[in-house]
Amino acid sequence: MVVDDDDCGGDWLLIVLLGMFKKIVVVLLIGLVAWAFQATRPPPPHICGSPGGPEITASRIKLRDGRHLAYKENGVPKETAKYKIIFSHAFGSGRHDASILKPELAEELGVHLVSFDRPGYGQSDPDPKRTMQSLALDIEELADKLELGSKFYVMGYSMGGQTVWGCLKYIPHRLAGAALIAPVVNYWWPGFPENLHKDTFYASPIQDIWALRVVHYAPWLTYWWNTQKWFPSSTVVSGKPQFSPQDMKLIASMIHRREKPKEDVKQQGEFESIHRDLILGFGSWEFDPMDLENPFVNNEGSVHLWQGEEDSLVPLSLQRHIAGRLPWLRYHEVADGGHLFPFANEMRETIFKTLLHGEGAVA
Repeated sequence: MVVDDDDCGGDWLLIVLLGMFKKIVVVLLIGLVAWAFQATRPPPPHICGSPGGPEITASRIKLRDGRHLAYKENGVPKETAKYKIIFSHAFGSGRHDASILKPELAEELGVHLVSFDRPGYGQSDPDPKRTMQSLALDIEELADKLELGSKFYVMGYSMGGQTVWGCLKYIPHRLAGAALIAPVVNYWWPGFPENLHKDTFYASPIQDIWALRVVHYAPWLTYWWNTQKWFPSSTVVSGKPQFSPQDMKLIASMIHRREKPKEDVKQQGEFESIHRDLILGFGSWEFDPMDLENPFVNNEGSVHLWQGEEDSLVPLSLQRHIAGRLPWLRYHEVADGGHLFPFANEMRETIFKTLLHGEGAVA
């Protein structure tokens, strides 16, 4: 048998080329994995007070785990106040967003209101381990450090309403009353029937459907999804929420009164502020709010949920279902109200008086 040297040489060359091709593929795969890891990994936060980080100008308390929580006191002095309230701000906002309490209303009712930056917002340190329970305990510790008394009220607007649910679960014994104002709803709470979940979720803008799917099922991709340029991100994250006609009219009337922001609420990084807000709000909760029991069985306080009938950001049908599951919850629908209804004429007064005095309820 005669072996052709040319055939041997060809086989050898093919083996060499295949080996080189495999190495190139491996290198490319490693590079792709490294790129993907780097792309999905959020940059480290710019901690307030750290070298190169934002300046500390806010009043802050030091929490049990060493973090700092920034706050602002509003209304009458706490020493003379009849009512003490802790307010949790909306998505992409901060401690300065306490305009829901007008100075003249605070004087009339005797209200001392404490607004604070949720972890990662404004000048509050980020909390990578943030949960609904840790937020409630932050609020309890804030109340204790500021000497607000054994009982206080909590109030949350929009995404801040979810903080109030946490307080009702974990520190109900510290509450004198609570108000959830147009609270954002987690579509994945177990108490929602499957058909209701689907009908409301799939009625959302397509970009929000995809963005919230990522947040809920692959939270580690949240930063990448909302910063990449291939697919549209959440309408709220991109600053393009679909407000109702009623909200647009209200926005137009408020433009001349809007003040320049006192600071960038996302200055420590978007991931630790708005992205982690999304992950916590639309992830898997440790509890279902619809399983909560009445914290005021002796009528020593009350819990109120306010919802605008024309709210285009929070589905009305979901709020109605929650109210039906919690008969002890005092539910108020605002006719023709959008998501911004709390800032309409007289609504702020109505919300506060209903919470504190049981007056002025809107059916």
